[in-house]
Formats: sequence, C-alpha cells, structure tokens
Amino acid sequence: MQQNILQSWNDEWPAVRSSKPLPTGEGVLDQGAFNTIEVDELFDYVNYASTVAGQAVLYRSLAQPLDDLETIAAKQEAVREIRDNPDVRANVENIIADAAGAEKRLYLLLFGEFLGSFGTAREENQIEGYGYKQYRRGINFVLNLVGAIHNSGTPQSPYLQSVFNKIGNFANSHDYSLMVGPVYNSEKGIQSKEERKGSFAPATIFRPTLFKPMLLALVALAIWGLIQVFPSDMFQFTRDGISVASVFFLPLMLAYIPVIGGYDRDNCIIPLRNRFKSSQALGDMLDGLGQLDELLAFIKYAEDYGSDMVLPEMHAGERHEIELKSAKNPVLGKQNPAYVGNDFAMLEERLVCVTGPNSGGKTAFCKTITQIQLLAQIGCYVPAKSARMAVADRIFYQAPEISHLDDGEGRFGTELKRTRDIFLATTAKSLLVLDEMAEGTTFEEKMQSSIDVLDGFYRKGNSTILITHNHQLVDVFVKRGIATPKQVEFADEMPTFRLIEGISRVSHADRVAKKIGFSKQDIENYLAKST
Repeated sequence: MQQNILQSWNDEWPAVRSSKPLPTGEGVLDQGAFNTIEVDELFDYVNYASTVAGQAVLYRSLAQPLDDLETIAAKQEAVREIRDNPDVRANVENIIADAAGAEKRLYLLLFGEFLGSFGTAREENQIEGYGYKQYRRGINFVLNLVGAIHNSGTPQSPYLQSVFNKIGNFANSHDYSLMVGPVYNSEKGIQSKEERKGSFAPATIFRPTLFKPMLLALVALAIWGLIQVFPSDMFQFTRDGISVASVFFLPLMLAYIPVIGGYDRDNCIIPLRNRFKSSQALGDMLDGLGQLDELLAFIKYAEDYGSDMVLPEMHAGERHEIELKSAKNPVLGKQNPAYVGNDFAMLEERLVCVTGPNSGGKTAFCKTITQIQLLAQIGCYVPAKSARMAVADRIFYQAPEISHLDDGEGRFGTELKRTRDIFLATTAKSLLVLDEMAEGTTFEEKMQSSIDVLDGFYRKGNSTILITHNHQLVDVFVKRGIATPKQVEFADEMPTFRLIEGISRVSHADRVAKKIGFSKQDIENYLAKST
C-alpha cells in the first residue's frame, strides 16, 4: 500500500523529494530508469504545484507512476473538468492559494523544534515560547481547509470527488475533534469530547493560551482566603508603596508562566502533535490537498509549455504500443519554438533500432519517448500534436555506466547483470530503451552478446528501442525482418534532429573532435608548439 506523504516524511521536516522508485520489477520505474530518464530534472520543469504537499505528491507520482488504466483515465477526466469549468477552476485555485500561504503553519506544529522559554526562532522549523501560537495557527490551517472543501460544490468527475472527499472526510475523525476542541487531559492521556463519553475520570481541559480563567479565579480565591486569615495590616501598603504580602505573591505570579506554559507544552501540545503526526486521517487529508494541487499543476504546465500539448489517449493492451505525432521533449522543448518535433510509432513493431553519429539527438529522442510515457502514466499532458499509447507495466532505460572498484565483474559484467534484471522483470506490456550494449568487451563478443539479448527481448514481446552506433548489429535484425531501422538525419554534416528511415553508416567523430578542439590537427598543433 502506498504511503501518504505524511508517512513518507518520517517525522522529519517535510521534504518534497521524499519518495523513491520501487525495486526492479515491483513498480513501473526502478532507480536505474529513474536516474537515466532524469526524472529529477523532469520534475523541475513540470512542477507548477504551489503547496509543499502538491510538490511532494507530484514527485511521488513521477517516482511511482500508475499502471492502472482506470485511475489514469480518471485523473485525465478530473484535469479536463478543472480546465473546462471556470467555476471549478476558480474554486480549486482559491483553495490551493489559501493552503499555500498557510500550510507551513501545520508543519511547524508537527515538526518544529522547541527552543525553550527564552529561545529566539531564527529558522522556519523553530518554535519559541511554549507553542501556543503555533498550535492555534497549525490547527486553524486544517480547519479552514476542511471548511473550504465543505463549502465547495460537488465535482462531476469521480477522481476529483475522491480528492475532495479525502480532504473533507477528515472532519469525521477523532483527530479533527481534538482540533476543534475541547481537549481533555486525564490519567488516560489526551482525549477528545467523543472519547470522553461515559468516562467519569477527572480531567483538565486544555486551552492553547496562558490565560486560564478558572486557574486565575482559583488564585484570586486563594488570595481572598489569605486576606481573611492573616492580619489585615499584612496586606496594607508600606511607605514605599509595596505590600508586605507581595513577598509571597510576586514569586507566585513569576512562577505561573513557566509552570503553566511548560505543563501545557509537555503534557498537551507535544502529545497532540505526536498524535497528529501519526494520524492516518491527517495524512490522507494532506494527500488530498497534494493531489488537488497536482491536477492544477498539470494544467499550468501545459499552458506554459509554449507549443502543442495533449492529454494522451490511453488504452490497456496485451502488448505495449505507442504512436506520437510531432512529439517534443518535455524538458528541452519547453518555451523553445525551434525544438524539432518527431513522429514515432511502435504498433506491430517490437524492435526499433536508432543509429547515427554522436550529437545527432538519438539519446534525447529516446528520453523524449520514455518521459512522455511517464507523464502519460501520471495523468499529465504530453508535448505532442497527438499521442496514443498503451499503459506500460514497466519502463526501463539502460545506459552504460562507469564501473566502480567494487563492481567485481567489471563494466561488462555489471552491465549484463542490469540487463538480466530488466529481462526477468519485463513483459509484453513493457517499454525498454537500451542505449548501446555490451560495452567493455571485444567487438566479436559484443556482437554475439547483443544478438542473444535482443533476441530474448524480442521473444518476450515488449517494445524495445535500441540506440547504437553498431550498424552491423542492426543489419542482423533487419535482414531477419524483425527490426525497424531509424536514423538521425544530418544535412551538410550538421544534425537536423529529425528521425528518418534507414541505417546510419557514417561516423562524424572527426567533426565532433574539431568542435571541441581535440581533432588530430589540434593534437599535432599542440605538440608542435610544445617542442
């Protein structure tokens, strides 16, 4: 079961990037694909959420995307309702704006560090004094949010209804009753009014203020009693205007603040916040706030992208497939009208081989495909004129990694282990990108190993995209009639960043070397000058 964001913060100050991908084979993304697809950077570009809760939910969605068509379609329907209904959008925007301005008050109550009676707060997570103000402001944020939801109309889309209900249902919890008050402190601990029903155990009522009318009344009564008992001249003012009785009462009043404030902090506020931190109902409410903000963020991302954006047509198929028109990279294409869009389709095809010289855009294109698939599976817009795809149960992206001293098997063995884990986890519904293969061995071994691996993936039936400079490898599968060859286009030795049919058999290594100042001539010139 997925953790709510309150649980993912693990009793620490809220961190937006607190969620992690699931282990290989357990989720749509694993850590390797998450890193290679550059999901952290993708998040930075898609993140139009205004609240910390919204940002944390959006990040969690990207780290742990959906593989359920019904839920994805429901999120898309909710996005459309907010986008197309001005009243709904205005209401959602108002709720999110109010929450964004006040939610940190709740986090300060839940996770703040108490500095003591005389400490001065210098950080946003520090609490000075006894925490009365922080308690009141924190629970008021929650009560106001729940009230705003209850005063809203009922959305039409089931997903948006469920999000509203997640927030509004907090009003049915015991923790909500504690926030509304009164709060009782008895030998059984902190209790709400409902929890106190039928109990006759003595209890005090907690009020988040130093001003305690009942207690002050008792002090006044005690003073009156002393006046009745002791000689009256004890309470007469001296020549200096100071009552003899002040010797007794002044220390009493000075002790009142730390005694009462310390008691409330240690016996009421801290136990209450510990209960709230572990509250499933409060965690669900924050999740609901985050999900509402996430939906609005999708719309803002699409409106600000700068070119065509669509909610993709999703379906559940026996095999993965994808069809895109004028697809652009979700990161590189943003606010970039010169970015070249590409058409791409894998329908009956199971293996597409992309060849071409360095800097032609092969890797950028394949990251475009995987990032678009990922965005589609969180219910978000994607940058394309049209997009249709099946839900992928796994999205894998393997790229060569620098070997480490403790790898044991070396670069080839380490890469092969990763490929094996991916192979065992894929199904016919999976999308896989292999960016070069079998590095760290001889050409002959590389060829044979690559043929064996690609043959295995082809027989499993998943969508495999191979990026390679090895046109001989592509020839093998094209001749067998099981690979679709694509290449990045060059004109006058410069990349056009278009994907076209065919196999590239040209190396532009010398052009790249000249561009970075390390060609054969550059080396010769350097050596000539140094002698």
